[in-house]
Amino acid sequence: MDTIFALASARGKSGVAVLRLSGPRAHAVGQAMAGSLPPLRQAGLRAICRASGEQLDTGLVIAFASGVSFTGEDVVELMVHGSLATIAAVETCLAEDYGLRLAEPGEFTRRALENGVLDLTQVEGLSDLLEAETESQRRQALRVLDGAIGKLVAGWRGHLVKAAALVEVSIDFVEEDVGDFDAQILVELEAVSDEMQREIAGQGGRERAQSGFEVALVGSVNSGKSTLLNMLAGREAAITSELAGTTRDVLEVRMEIGGFAVTILDTAGLRETDEQIEAIGIARGQERAEAADIRVILCDGPGASPPVVVRPGDILRFSKADLHPGRSGGISGLTGEGVEELLAEVAGELGQRVARDGVTVRRRHLQAMQRAAVALNAAIDKLRARDYIAELVAADIREALTALDALIGRVDVEDLLGDIFASFCIGK
Repeated sequence: MDTIFALASARGKSGVAVLRLSGPRAHAVGQAMAGSLPPLRQAGLRAICRASGEQLDTGLVIAFASGVSFTGEDVVELMVHGSLATIAAVETCLAEDYGLRLAEPGEFTRRALENGVLDLTQVEGLSDLLEAETESQRRQALRVLDGAIGKLVAGWRGHLVKAAALVEVSIDFVEEDVGDFDAQILVELEAVSDEMQREIAGQGGRERAQSGFEVALVGSVNSGKSTLLNMLAGREAAITSELAGTTRDVLEVRMEIGGFAVTILDTAGLRETDEQIEAIGIARGQERAEAADIRVILCDGPGASPPVVVRPGDILRFSKADLHPGRSGGISGLTGEGVEELLAEVAGELGQRVARDGVTVRRRHLQAMQRAAVALNAAIDKLRARDYIAELVAADIREALTALDALIGRVDVEDLLGDIFASFCIGK
């Protein structure tokens, strides 16, 4: 296998740059460049030199042995000064003097997967952690990277393997009186089924927490939606005017609310109109608002009827609260009155939608669990009917196990790897 290298820190001028070497020649090349390697997993200050003896820099060197490194291979990390010239000189030395190959995007992480250091869900967790914008995304990604999904699946597999073994006993010793294991098998299968259904039920909210929620501002024309958007954004994101129908298309502002990534949608004001462009904008706004996770509906004043039919999860406020002093339940994008209360209510509503005790976050995870659940329920139904063919129950359990193995990357994932690792930077 090739020994590869890449810049593991961000490319560009910096105080310190980290270059990672991984593969069978990593230690030999690191020793040749540094003169000697410090004890494993300990940093040592060394002069970093070319094969000719020319010194390139002075930096810290750390070596990791195979089996206890990020990739599972011999690894050396060179921490040098982060000037562009120094980075280029060290990279040239690695490629030209020692014949190492520049790593492809995600290749370090792919080797970690292939060497059993990470499972597929941990690779996805690492990808999500690198992309995390908010505190909730960081926490969720870190749980996955730490192996939370793998531990969950391992528990499920333990129950299913035990159930499968009991079914096989009944098959192998069908002509002997070895007892009735149906009740015990059902206990094992139902334990997995109950946990899996809870995980599936909360998966949608966790997936949205990773990708981001949408909150739509809905109201009639001149209800203050664009002024409120500008207040939330902290900038002039939308044009505001006393003229009705200023907002024609859906405007979007990305922000963090209560640790959640949220896109605020400013939709066109609702009214009857014969003007074609405005009518299209209103229709588009209604469509986006219907698909949003939360709608903040602005009424024209205290006691005014909402401009749309209210559904569960909607948040109602009357707009331009600065014109109605002393009245509760209002909001003003001009003065900021009620904005903090609105943000707290949005954060609370989003928090309720995210199942804190679950760990799966991706559509792929959901699909694998759904396949496992279908097979699992088929086995349970057969056992409850008390008139079944044991071989068919065993086949259902094996199908559920295969789906769980696909979830953590043991089988049937090769076609996914290209897409997953394409999102990684070269240094990962």
